[in-house]
Order: sequence, then C-alpha cells, then structure tokens
Amino acid sequence: MTATSSLPVRPGNAGHVTIIGAGIIGVCSANYLLRAGFSVEVLDPVLPGSPDQCSYGNAGGICPGSCIPNAMPGMAKNIPGWLADPEGPISLRLLHLPHALPWLIRFLAAGRRGRVPAIADAMRALHRYTFEAYEPLLKDAGCEDLLQKRGQLFAYEDPAGPAKSGYSLGLRRERGVAVEILNADELHQLEPALGPQFKAGVYLPEQGQTPNPGRLVERLAALAASQGAQFIRTKVQALEMGAQGPVAVQTDKGRRPVQQLVVCAGAFSGPFARTLGLRIPLESERGYHVTVSSARTALRIQTVSAEHKFVAAPHEGGLRLSGTVEFAGLTAKPDPKRASILLAQGQRMFPGLDISSYTSWMGNRPGTPDSIPVIERLARYPNVVLAFGHGHQGMIGGAVTGRLVAQLAAGQAPGIDLSPFRSDRF
Repeated sequence: MTATSSLPVRPGNAGHVTIIGAGIIGVCSANYLLRAGFSVEVLDPVLPGSPDQCSYGNAGGICPGSCIPNAMPGMAKNIPGWLADPEGPISLRLLHLPHALPWLIRFLAAGRRGRVPAIADAMRALHRYTFEAYEPLLKDAGCEDLLQKRGQLFAYEDPAGPAKSGYSLGLRRERGVAVEILNADELHQLEPALGPQFKAGVYLPEQGQTPNPGRLVERLAALAASQGAQFIRTKVQALEMGAQGPVAVQTDKGRRPVQQLVVCAGAFSGPFARTLGLRIPLESERGYHVTVSSARTALRIQTVSAEHKFVAAPHEGGLRLSGTVEFAGLTAKPDPKRASILLAQGQRMFPGLDISSYTSWMGNRPGTPDSIPVIERLARYPNVVLAFGHGHQGMIGGAVTGRLVAQLAAGQAPGIDLSPFRSDRF
C-alpha cells in the first residue's frame, strides 16, 4: 500500500453502497467509499461514537506493530487458573458454556505453535498501514490530535518477565516491529507513575494511541456526513435475498433497496452471515472498562500490565482501565464485579490512585478464534463485502479495513493479500 493523501471526494458516480454498522469499521469504510466515488448510507440503531458501541470502549491503542494473536502456545494450561481466579483475565458464565465451547476449542487450536506465525503475518499485514490510513481522515476531520505516537509499554512485576516473553517478542522482531527491553530504572524513567512493584518493561516505540476512541468515531462519522454520507438510525432486521445477492434490507423503519452491501456490524454480524450461507465462528469477547475522572497519575503512554492482562491508558476523561474477557453472549447483563476488578488492579498499578469518581462500561468485542477478522468480497454474492471480527483490534484495523472495503467495492485489487481473511478458512 502507498500512503493516501488528503483528496477531495468525487461525486457519487461509482454506485451506491449500504453499510450495516456505524462503528469504527463502518465510519472508516464510509469515508474511503466516498473518496472512491460511491454514494453511501450507513445504517445503525445507535449514534456513531456513542457508549452503545464497542468502538467507544476501546483501550485506544492504534498500533501498527500489533501482531500477537490472542491464543498463544501453552495458553491452555493457564486457562483453568484464570477461570478459577475471581480477578483473572477470563470469565465464563456456565449457562453460556455450551454455545462458547466450539469457539473455545477452535481458539486453542489457533494457538498451536505451527499456526501462530501465519496468524501473526496476517495481523501485521493489516495493521502495519494503520497510521497512513488514518492520517488523511483525521486531517480532513480536523482532529489530528486524536492520534498520538507515544509508543506502547508492557510493564512486568517479574524482572525476568521480558525474557519469559521471548517467543512473542521474537514474533514482533521477525516482522520488523521495534522492541526495547527496559530495566527497572529505565521503566520508571519512562513512566514514573507506575508503582515500585514493576521491575522490567518492554517498550514498543513505534506504536500509537488515541485519547478518546468514541470521539474519534464521532468525528470521522461527521466527516463522512459532511461529504454526503447518510447516517440513518435504524436496526437492520434481515437481508432480502435475490438470485445474485441481497436486493434490499428490512429495517425497523421499512425496506431499503441495496446495490452493494457492506456488513460490518461487529459482534452482531452473525445473523447476516448466516443469511448469506456462511457459518463463521463469531463470539462476543465481552470487555469492560472504567474511566477514572478523579485519577491524577500523569500517565503518558498506553501501558499493559503484563502479568494481570489489563491496559491502563491516558484518556481525555481521565485514566481508562480496560481489559478482561467475559464469555456470556450478546444479551446478558454486565457483571459489575468485572469493573470493580479493574479498579482494584488500577490501585495496585498506581499507588494512591483516587477512584472517587469513575464511570464503567461493557461492550461486545466481535472475536474470531484465530484473532483475524473476515474481510472479503463474496464470490457467490459479488455485491457483498464482509468486514467484521476484529476482536481486540478494531481501533487498530479500522482505517486500513475501510480502505480495503472501498477497493473491494470498486473491483480493485486489494492493497494486501486477503486470502488469510477469507470466511472459508473456518
């Protein structure tokens, strides 16, 4: 891929595209489709960037070097302990186990040493262009402050932690990601806010972050709207199929005809995929965050607690603590204990952390077992483009995916090899 400069939007003479989903993937797709000359409408029952969206609750990392799958070799032996630990990084509600079990089996299979390198290659191929894909959009939206290139930090309580993480660090280095190992002094010089229990660090200097994922989505949606995209608050209930593909969508506000269709409804994409004859293993990896407005940590860099598997990030609203994965389905009520766990972990990470004022949130991450999203133009139904399943990486992959969606809709060769992202890999 080559860098995309800020370009005027061409009139909508390339045809019309209907997008299901107004999260980060949907708004980036809308902007790049407009640049390719399409007219665009985006259908979603909630406002872009609102707390009802998964994109809103993202930890904020925008990291071109993100290439480590969620499932890794040896993880299977850790899962029982994590599940038994009330403060562990994984929670599974027993009523959801029958539904989640097939997905979890695929997840562990994806973590085999023989499969991980190819998954890492695909993740790096998608994410390495994230800065250059976001920058023209943010420039045109007047919000370049929403991309900060400060790096990413992994903090270890075990001084030997980086050495024990040698396999994942090797995966990064082999794919051209800059990695710096920090001793205790270097770690605390970089981030003095961290508690004294942290004895080592891994710093990835070429990574970035956004201080407000929700505002980023909101601003990119406003940019698309200013260029002619229609954002319609409506729930898509079904696809109306013809011989060659969808001809309309049925919504709670009536029928809307379709020329080309982009499905990027995140964790809610499954029913649409099934209508298209696809069986894609898509699970909600429910994530929680708390944003502590009373925090005064002076944290600068998105920091991952390596042992406890959660993220602390500077946010415009305060300190955002996020992480954990809960398997409970799309409709179960949030568990307030998961948010309380994040507060307790934050207090350990930052001594004296004031948690007197905070908000909590839960959202549905759209996870595939192999950590790779589905991005393709369907051979059977050429007027359909799929773009969902980004899991923990939606904010990272949003703009690149949007650019790929526009290329696929225009019938152009995509900027990267999309064979690892096909739905028939499952």
